[in-house]
Amino acid sequence: MQRNIWLMAISVIVVSILLNNTVYYFLTKKTLEDSFNEELLAHAKRLEVSLEQSRQGAELFQDQIGRELRTASIAAQYALDSDVEKVTNEQLAELSKKLGISHITLLKRLPDDIILYKSSDESQLGKSTKTWKPWYQVFNQLFDEKNASVDWLGQTLPNFWSGPFEVSSTDVDKINKWGYYYDGATNYIVDPYVGYDRQEEYENATGVHRMIENSLQSSDSLLEIAFINPETFPDGENTIHPNGDVQGHKVQAPIFYGSYTMKSEKDTELVRKAYLTKEMVTHKENIGGREIFKMFIPVFSDERGINITDRDGIPMNSYVLSLTSDYHIIQEKLDAQFLNLGFIIIILTGFSLIIALVAMRYYRQSRDKAVRVTQETYVEEINQLFQSIRAQRHDFLNHVQTIHSLAELDKSKELVAYTKELTGDIRLMNDIINIGNPAIAALIRSKISQAESYKIQFSCSFTGLNMQEMGVKTLDVNRMLGNLIDNAFDEVLKYSEDRRHVTLVGKQTDEELEFTISNTCEQAEETVTKPIFDAGYSTKQQDHQGLGLSIVKSIAEQYKGSVYVTAEPTGKLTFILIIPL
Repeated sequence: MQRNIWLMAISVIVVSILLNNTVYYFLTKKTLEDSFNEELLAHAKRLEVSLEQSRQGAELFQDQIGRELRTASIAAQYALDSDVEKVTNEQLAELSKKLGISHITLLKRLPDDIILYKSSDESQLGKSTKTWKPWYQVFNQLFDEKNASVDWLGQTLPNFWSGPFEVSSTDVDKINKWGYYYDGATNYIVDPYVGYDRQEEYENATGVHRMIENSLQSSDSLLEIAFINPETFPDGENTIHPNGDVQGHKVQAPIFYGSYTMKSEKDTELVRKAYLTKEMVTHKENIGGREIFKMFIPVFSDERGINITDRDGIPMNSYVLSLTSDYHIIQEKLDAQFLNLGFIIIILTGFSLIIALVAMRYYRQSRDKAVRVTQETYVEEINQLFQSIRAQRHDFLNHVQTIHSLAELDKSKELVAYTKELTGDIRLMNDIINIGNPAIAALIRSKISQAESYKIQFSCSFTGLNMQEMGVKTLDVNRMLGNLIDNAFDEVLKYSEDRRHVTLVGKQTDEELEFTISNTCEQAEETVTKPIFDAGYSTKQQDHQGLGLSIVKSIAEQYKGSVYVTAEPTGKLTFILIIPL
């Protein structure tokens, strides 16, 4: 039975530890996942700022190209005749080489159109611009000697306007940046332009493309980065020419920087949601057998705008930055951290179990030792009790013979005295036997023997005691009674033998258990005013540590009981111990 109790206790401890560690594991797992998501978001924000700075730098470089085109336009105007009819295509080809630009085209104004009249690129000759929006509007403004003021992308300088890099209408396979200059000194607009290769070289070296490449190389989980036009995503916007050519528009491209290969049917909806709500949107999905984690972050550039437009050609000042990560790598990192956490939990669990087992073993040994010492004490005291009873039975015949002799000799006074003494001894022994608890009875008998050896008149009286149903541990009752009796003995030993009186009265009711111990004390009234129940306080000399009465009070309070002391006018000190049942 005892073994089962210990096994049950250990099982409860093990289950409690495992339950606690399980809860701790999942809470830590969630904390790690939240921390990783926050770290990934912080990385995305840093990347957003860096990429935005690089993008703005690339656009500033594009503006610098525009200023160079204006300078080339002015140089070409000085080198050419002011009359477009007197300028040859060969002159334009030679001049474009000297100025280090791709080509130069001269635009002539007709009554109902503006055409590409002369050019170093013969494929452009004779092309109408009437359908080019908003270029045609800009050309008319320049010919009217007004600065360009269209609500569109581009760079406006005195007598000059340059649009962003765009797909050529005359050659859909090329992307160029054109500049247009007219100050009234000629009858044509000077139109120098360059290919996208210069801008691309800058971006690959220091701009957005380089930043994207570096970001992908420095991250083991990042797969691709894309700058998304939310108004034209995912198909973009194209123009179909009368000859059947399909012209894409760079300013309306769905992806204007980066790459977009990890496609999902939900991407369009998520990009739109991020753009309209102006909040980051995340999504996890299995794409091509891989667990993919995507972030869509809206970015706004109110100060300067971006070289992109919506499907109607209206300039935009915002876009969506898309980051695509391999969630499997992210999960591997989390699993590695969880594995380390698991090892820690196992070690702590094992260590906790070892401590628990050692503590229980120590407690069990201490308890067994206390029980063994108590049992040995009780056995010794009970043996003394039974030895006294056997001695009384052995002496019974002698007592009878003595009584008979005193009766024959007619010594009535001596007979009365002898029988009175014998009756008191028998009554005291019967009271002890009737206590009902052998251990406590043994303690009282032991104290009686001790009192006899000290020449102390120790009288006991017990009423209604049923110690086996009193609800208090026998060991604790013995500790309290033993300390109170020892305290009384120590006090009366200060006086002569005729004044060594100690009285113990015990009684039990349905409500409480009460013991009263009185002893001779000349300084009774002074003693009750002192902290005699405080640990360490003692009125005795020699080696007394002042713990006896403190122990009595501590045990009584454990059972919601009390102990207090009173001074009797007759020079007695009385301790009253009450334990509720």
